[in-house]
Amino acid sequence: MRAFLDQLHRHVDGDVLDDPASRALYSADASNYRHVPRVVVRPRTTDAVVTAVGLAAEHRVPITSRGAGTSIAGNACGTGLVIDFSRYLNAIDIDGDRARVQPGAVLDRVNSLAGDHVFGPDPSTHSRCTIGGMIGNNACGAHSVKWGKTSENVTNLHVLTADGRTFDTTSPPAFDLPSFDPAWFPRLSRRVSGYALDAPTLTQQLVGTEGTCVVVLGAELKLVRRPERRVLVVLGFADTYDAADQVTQIEDALAVEGIDEALVRNVRVRPDLPEGRSWLFVEVEDHPERVARLTRNSMIIHDPAHQRALWRIREDGAGLATRMPDGGEAWSGWEDAAVPPDRLGAYLREFDQLLAKHGRRGITYGHYGEGCLHVRIDFDLANGYREFLEDAADLVVSHGGSLSGEHGDGQARSELLSRMYPPEAIRAFQDFKNAFDPGNLLNPGRIVQPRKLDEDLRILVAPPRIPTRAEFASDTRRCVGVGKCLNTKGGVMCPSYRVTREEKHSTRGRAHLLFEMLAGDVIKDGWRSPEVAEALDLCLGCKGCKRDCPVDVDMASYKAEFLHEHYKGRVRPRSHYAMGWLPTWLKYGLVNRFTARFGRFAGITPERELPTPTTPLVRQLHPLGKGDPVLLFPDTFTNFFEPGIGIDAANVLAHLGNRVEIPSANVCCGLTWHSTGQLAKARRVVERTARALLPWTSRGIPVIGLEPSCTAFLKTEAPKLSDDRAVRALADATRTFAAHVAPKLPALEGAREAVVQTHCHQYAELGFDPDREAMTKAGIAPRIVEGCCGLAGNFGFEQGHYDVSIACAEQDLLPALRDDEDAVVIADGFSCRTQIRHTTGREPLHLATVLATRLGVINR
Repeated sequence: MRAFLDQLHRHVDGDVLDDPASRALYSADASNYRHVPRVVVRPRTTDAVVTAVGLAAEHRVPITSRGAGTSIAGNACGTGLVIDFSRYLNAIDIDGDRARVQPGAVLDRVNSLAGDHVFGPDPSTHSRCTIGGMIGNNACGAHSVKWGKTSENVTNLHVLTADGRTFDTTSPPAFDLPSFDPAWFPRLSRRVSGYALDAPTLTQQLVGTEGTCVVVLGAELKLVRRPERRVLVVLGFADTYDAADQVTQIEDALAVEGIDEALVRNVRVRPDLPEGRSWLFVEVEDHPERVARLTRNSMIIHDPAHQRALWRIREDGAGLATRMPDGGEAWSGWEDAAVPPDRLGAYLREFDQLLAKHGRRGITYGHYGEGCLHVRIDFDLANGYREFLEDAADLVVSHGGSLSGEHGDGQARSELLSRMYPPEAIRAFQDFKNAFDPGNLLNPGRIVQPRKLDEDLRILVAPPRIPTRAEFASDTRRCVGVGKCLNTKGGVMCPSYRVTREEKHSTRGRAHLLFEMLAGDVIKDGWRSPEVAEALDLCLGCKGCKRDCPVDVDMASYKAEFLHEHYKGRVRPRSHYAMGWLPTWLKYGLVNRFTARFGRFAGITPERELPTPTTPLVRQLHPLGKGDPVLLFPDTFTNFFEPGIGIDAANVLAHLGNRVEIPSANVCCGLTWHSTGQLAKARRVVERTARALLPWTSRGIPVIGLEPSCTAFLKTEAPKLSDDRAVRALADATRTFAAHVAPKLPALEGAREAVVQTHCHQYAELGFDPDREAMTKAGIAPRIVEGCCGLAGNFGFEQGHYDVSIACAEQDLLPALRDDEDAVVIADGFSCRTQIRHTTGREPLHLATVLATRLGVINR
């Protein structure tokens, strides 16, 4: 093995990664399985792929091809050489209705370049899945009812065999391929299980072989005309069986997708849907009224933004369904079986009976138009898992179906193929693989000579081996690997990944490393792990993942707990003392002298200076106004750095009929200690603050927050940190400034455009609707920047983070400011305003200042 690794390092043009962190990062895909690779190669050229595969073949090392790593069946993790195509091999060449691509090309990127055409198959992971991965498992997606599977949309493959031969599948060398009997294969469009020996071309036969026969080096894709308009019709039904029974009545649709009430309950904000407990999302180009007549409960949606919001529910299904309504964990395994559409209703009824027989629950959804059902089930993976899958396989076969209708067999279903196919077909599958890979080096254990479906299960082979809270261990399993954090557009998650494009800086990568840290066999230093510390170092703590991740991974909180354990009993980084204890330094007037003399020594990056403090808000503001009392929370940043914002807020509140009160002494939520992992101190600080504010919170007086990060911390993080009743009372009383004033604002004349930087914690925890309402009433037309500013509290001030901080700002914020130089800039977050001042000549305003100006109550 050492000779193999040495030769890879010497001869492969690309990244050769055999360190513990990289091996841990690639040990899992989006399935239940875990296989730690010996080495990962990210080749820069196809010649490098040929070299790496040749060396692996010479040393008899198994080879696994990997795209985005979103396989739910266990097709993309292996114990030998893993080749990651996504990093460098992603070239795209569009020529009319054809695209020539390298295997690492991302589907959304292909479609963005395809003009008035589109690649028809579109799995829910379209924002990050690679064409190579789609070819591997014959991906389908919502629109396959119109445009078919990947196999029907690929016209040629350029491939490599384990013995070093390269060829195009339209002009292959001679292979001794087995004969087949058409009767072996069930007749349905979503048959993905096994090998497609009955496909008319070698290209189509090799699509869906899961990397077990050849390594894909390139592909030619057939593109279809992009629909001129899309109309979404949502149909409501009494139950999921009723919905399934209706699918055969729907004709000429682009997509027919089913979701049920259990999935909708897991959505953060319940959407407006027609009456019912199950729904069909039917996308059409023409005649939506004809579809709507199928039920009295229907909704026709023309607005593209509204359509996208509803489609997001369906696309996030693989994540949303991983938590049962009571919070229990649900797993893939029996993930995507398919039956003929006219059998879907009957299959669903019997499938639910099977669940009940085994004492299991599942959240179902899927491609109802083609009879493909997705489900996550609350398996006890240690008991009864095999028995359920065997019974489920027999059930789907009895309905003329396929074990897999989209994700492939992988390790999850390959062992069950003998229940779907006769022995002659299984032997033919083996002969087909042997024709291309007689040494069984390419993704062994999938489809033929399968590994057992109940071996190598991640939570069983790598249970926690170092002391931790049970909740933290569960949190590290929360990430199911679907990789939405690999998006590079839309939402906030994950800013540092968008800059580096490194797996270890994605939310998924960090979650996997934390999981492996607890397991302890690859990442060996437990809480002292330098690999985990390095990956978390570039986590901005923005909490974008808590909102954008479909399973609500909250990496900011996990990072705080890791830092707490990592530095327990040890000297911390200097910035933790400088920035974590900032409220204390400000309280005692030490910041000016501290930053002037010791800032660089204290771990603050030389490119930045801390803002200059001024007379605190609590010394300037006295109770004012008449009416219902409110308490203005003087957070550290408003109190010491920008007290004028507090005065503006107080004037607005008083103008709208409130008596504004303020504590006479400095108070703090504890956020700066929490974000640097000093949890015991953070707990003491927030408990002291909460008790000091009991005279207000015990009487139900609203506490108005101005700094989004502090407001969000008081509402959501503090109650998890402390069970003190005063902390709970403070959380219940806290609300945002916009949430309090928006209902009371009068409609103001005039209009002004604004670029609005939403604070990440506000985006993740608090919501923006009240702010939008307040701006609309005040005559402000907001252009919302949905992306992290990059400063993120202490992150952008710490040495070693400056370049990433600025690069994050360049993703969304700075381009928006350059595009509209005349608009007012609104940013409620102190970090956001600081970053804007640092990078531009603009002066950002808090919403309170904007409203005070519009109401004519500026008084400072």
